[in-house]
Amino acid sequence: MKTNYHTHTTRCMHATGSDEDYILSAIKGGYQELGFSDHTPWKYHTDYVADMRMLPEELPDYIESLHSLREKYRNQISIKIGLECEYFPAYTHWLKEQIKEYQLDYILFGNHHYHTDEKFPYFGHHTENLDMLELYEESAIEGMESGLFCCLAHPDLFMRSYPRFDRHCKLVSRHICRTAARLNIPLEYNIGYIAYNEAHGLQTYPCPDFWHIAANEGCTAIIGLDAHDNKDLETTVYYDRAVEELKALKIKRVDKPTFLNCGTAVASCLHAS
Repeated sequence: MKTNYHTHTTRCMHATGSDEDYILSAIKGGYQELGFSDHTPWKYHTDYVADMRMLPEELPDYIESLHSLREKYRNQISIKIGLECEYFPAYTHWLKEQIKEYQLDYILFGNHHYHTDEKFPYFGHHTENLDMLELYEESAIEGMESGLFCCLAHPDLFMRSYPRFDRHCKLVSRHICRTAARLNIPLEYNIGYIAYNEAHGLQTYPCPDFWHIAANEGCTAIIGLDAHDNKDLETTVYYDRAVEELKALKIKRVDKPTFLNCGTAVASCLHAS
């Protein structure tokens, strides 16, 4: 199957295209199943307001819109409804309540901040030293061990800001990959940043050094577009390239998570390709 479970909406304030536009583009791009996983809202204990995620009061509209579109296009494409969430221990109980109330299909683990974005900066821009790199590792491992998530999105996110893949990166990557393999949690081969990388002459993620370690540790992978523009779903070149790169690495690719509801997070992925 050609699938994508990493799809955002305009509610996160940094995406383009209506909910329906994403579905129409996915159909045009040849996808059999599309999962929406916009950045989760959090019901903070403080008055903090994030600038890259929907508000809690927007969550019902998100669910209602996708339920309606799932029914409208049920004969053309399968639609799954989830969220991309951080591992924020203080807010996990609230998240589980939302999973149960809205019968969410899956939860992606986007390891963007250490325990809360109220206090800690974004790993993608601020992992410039060993202290932040070690916090990234700690958060990634704690999150995977929580049992909340179906996969670890962009596991090599730290390479957006870390200067070079050094011995510290190698050690952190090995620890993350060994945990993922032990828990049977796929790592997301995230292709959402490739076009930007190529346009600016950058090499951030997917990071080849990280993925060689993932291969050596016996990890599995699931391809994710991290779509912030519906047109991303119409461009097949990066998806096709990712399939071939994972084959070359001899990493088993999974295309469909096991969906679990009612507060029990997705624990593994099946249907190896």
